[in-house]
Amino acid sequence: MSVDAATAGAGPRARGAEAAPAAAVANAAARIEAIDLARGLAVCLMIVSHGTNGLMPYADFPDWGQVPVHALTKFSSSLFFIVFGVALAVAFVPRTGGADWPRRRNRLLWRGLLILFWYKVLTAVELWDRGRDAVVDALLYRDFPSFVEILGFYAIALLWIPWLLPLWARAPALLRWLCLPASLALAAWVSAAADFEVPQLRALLVEHPDFYTWGQLSRLPLVVAGLLVGGLLLRFNGQPRTRLALAGGVALAGAALLGWFVLRAGDALHPLLVEIGRNEGKHPPGLDFSLFSVGGALVLLGLCIAGGALLARALRPVAVVGSDALMAFIVHISVIFLLFRNVLGYYQAVSYPHALLLSLLLVAATALWIWLWQRAGAALRGRRAG
Repeated sequence: MSVDAATAGAGPRARGAEAAPAAAVANAAARIEAIDLARGLAVCLMIVSHGTNGLMPYADFPDWGQVPVHALTKFSSSLFFIVFGVALAVAFVPRTGGADWPRRRNRLLWRGLLILFWYKVLTAVELWDRGRDAVVDALLYRDFPSFVEILGFYAIALLWIPWLLPLWARAPALLRWLCLPASLALAAWVSAAADFEVPQLRALLVEHPDFYTWGQLSRLPLVVAGLLVGGLLLRFNGQPRTRLALAGGVALAGAALLGWFVLRAGDALHPLLVEIGRNEGKHPPGLDFSLFSVGGALVLLGLCIAGGALLARALRPVAVVGSDALMAFIVHISVIFLLFRNVLGYYQAVSYPHALLLSLLLVAATALWIWLWQRAGAALRGRRAG
């Protein structure tokens, strides 16, 4: 018996119960452009950060380059983690009950292995000029890179989070929301109570001040927050008024965190922003850095949800970058470290305005490359189908 026939033969309550998952799956089939836009903003901010800081040390930045330019790029990492959860909630959680879920889960696992491969390749690219020992130490997890380390987080996360998505899909709404404080408590407990004989293991789980890493547990609350927002976005994306209310709620939460940050900073706001630009309180996550970064990320996400497909089309190059974040990383890291630094010799040889201009041009070049790559892939698939 087909699903349609089974639904037609059921009573009103049964039809409603079955229609909700069906609607969720139907919505998941359509790509929500706001997600690409939000991810693209995170990547573009990161390219600006990497492009400038990859060509000169932060201490050489002019005042306006430190605040506001570089400080604003610190929204990117938190936005990445939140959008990661949003994308999982929209594209995969509704599918966990289907017969093809094992295949979809395995695609996520293979994606994790692919990201792990490129993480290691780009680690070698970033650290190549530091010598063979630095590269080998990072490849063997004795040390960590900085510019590409977020790929390391994604690679590991995609090897364990997919196994939990069916549990998340079946959990009642109250239990899902309780997962947010529970994940915060878990990260705090492990960080305080666990005795790690291997500091690198601590770095991978809850972060370590001596290593530039993104902890699986310390950043898990942001992924959970993204799962919660993504579930609401999937449900209300087709309802403009409700979607705008959701966007307003997300942006308001971000504004509240930024307001808390400003109140804590008081008269020392500018010096604190300078320190945040220097990554003070980033690893492990400190309160001030987290308030600023997560608050800004939520505001940007709220704006993307509110703008929806219209804003994504208006900022098409940014959305294109967000449609293939891995390719964006491959392109911009390779250009910065192989072309700008090694071939052209730009490291500590250009002014900050020059470095910023190169970074903005790199954003445009990355968007163009991804667009051409996708067009070529579509054309090749068309020929094979024909």
